[in-house]
Amino acid sequence: MAINPIHDAEMVRQQKNLTKTQKRANQETREGVLVNSFIKDCPQCDNINLNDTIDSLVISQNTYMPEKLYEKDNKKEKSLVPISAISLGVMGAITGITALIRHSSKINLNIDSLKRLSGTIRNVALNNEIDQAWYRIVECPNYKTIQAGVGVFAMTAMAFMGKTFFDGFKEVWVRKREADIQRNLQENLIAVETQSFSGKIQITRSMLSQKAIELSKYLNIEPHKKERTPESFKALMFKGSSKHNGKEKKSNTAYILMGLATFAGIAGLGFLSLKNLTKSKGHIEKYIKDTYNEIGFIVKNSTEKSKKSDMANLENMFKTVEATEEKMREILKPLNWEDKEEFIKKISKYNKKSTVEANVNCGGGETPKPTFYSHVNDYRAFLYNYLLDTDNKQFKALFLGITGLTALGYGGKLFGEAVKEVQVKKINAETELELQKRLVSTELKNFKSKKDSAIQPLMDEFYKQAQEGKPKEELKVMAENILLEIKNGPPFVYS
Repeated sequence: MAINPIHDAEMVRQQKNLTKTQKRANQETREGVLVNSFIKDCPQCDNINLNDTIDSLVISQNTYMPEKLYEKDNKKEKSLVPISAISLGVMGAITGITALIRHSSKINLNIDSLKRLSGTIRNVALNNEIDQAWYRIVECPNYKTIQAGVGVFAMTAMAFMGKTFFDGFKEVWVRKREADIQRNLQENLIAVETQSFSGKIQITRSMLSQKAIELSKYLNIEPHKKERTPESFKALMFKGSSKHNGKEKKSNTAYILMGLATFAGIAGLGFLSLKNLTKSKGHIEKYIKDTYNEIGFIVKNSTEKSKKSDMANLENMFKTVEATEEKMREILKPLNWEDKEEFIKKISKYNKKSTVEANVNCGGGETPKPTFYSHVNDYRAFLYNYLLDTDNKQFKALFLGITGLTALGYGGKLFGEAVKEVQVKKINAETELELQKRLVSTELKNFKSKKDSAIQPLMDEFYKQAQEGKPKEELKVMAENILLEIKNGPPFVYS
């Protein structure tokens, strides 16, 4: 059979959320029904002549194949030229790079030593706390480094197992909520599928009634009166539409109010943030003012004996407030230091610079010997520092605070993602349900259009045969088969 039941719109909707086993059983059932109905159950297949067959099947003598059948596909075969061009282009680029390397090597032999590029410093950065802890154990194996390293290793294992547990818990929780959402969706889709199924049945019955009346005019046979249904299909299809529209309007109003509330909250928080920044600016200005007052106090009480310490303090303060050269001259005017101008120029130059030079401990030594340094951005670093000096209460506070914030942050992120995923799946299911409800009308129009396209040629042939004077007995056979085709022919209605 050339009929595949999975192409039916209702079948496609049902197949979307079934398991593989359910899909296979569902498809095989429909294929079996088609085969049994159209191949095995054919009581008229024995001892029938060709004329009866022509009348039974309403075969026209002048029916042509559709023009689309003979359309030629003039689409040119895709060429392999682009693939070949890409391959050759890549290899050409590689060849060009190797030629550049060769040219660079040749230049390097004769270049002036003053023009030659300087060598790079090999720095080995220990950016992971585990690597840093192990390096300290190897470099300086003592009780504290070993204790701190083992503590970091244990903390890492605990964090990994905790993360694994909570990630799994999140996935299980989301999957259970998804199962509930899918169950609710399937239950709600029952009404949608019932509308589609009953609508197709109603379309078939309506077509049978209409065509029977039309055909009976040529046969002078009183047709059976159309059965009155307690509720028309249109009423069934749009039953509760006003309720649904009201619900949709209510939902839209809720979304609008939620959006306005969210916008108001964002605006309010933004205003509060600007207010906080304004207050912070005031605090900074107060700090700068207090620093200048302290600078003035040092300048006023400076002596030749305290000159060295005063210079160090003033340098740090001037750098902190980023004082201008004119401001420093004004403040230091009472002092009679010989190197005052040099002192001012030094600080002014520092304040004007955009960058600072790297510390010698981080810059590295001579090439090609490596140097090691640690630059760790990891909450476990605070545990390591605390285990090195458990008497330092600030280390303890840093460890507990930052570790707690990290755990709370990850937990909050995990919870937020889980809620977001469930809400997205829930809204997607609601959207799918709304879409399927709206598609019922389209599906029924599609069904009616296909049914008409299958029946109208048979009706045209019947009218032609009737006009040519075909006997009423034979016209009756044709009419009966047209009605049977309406009832049992494609497109099919699945239950």
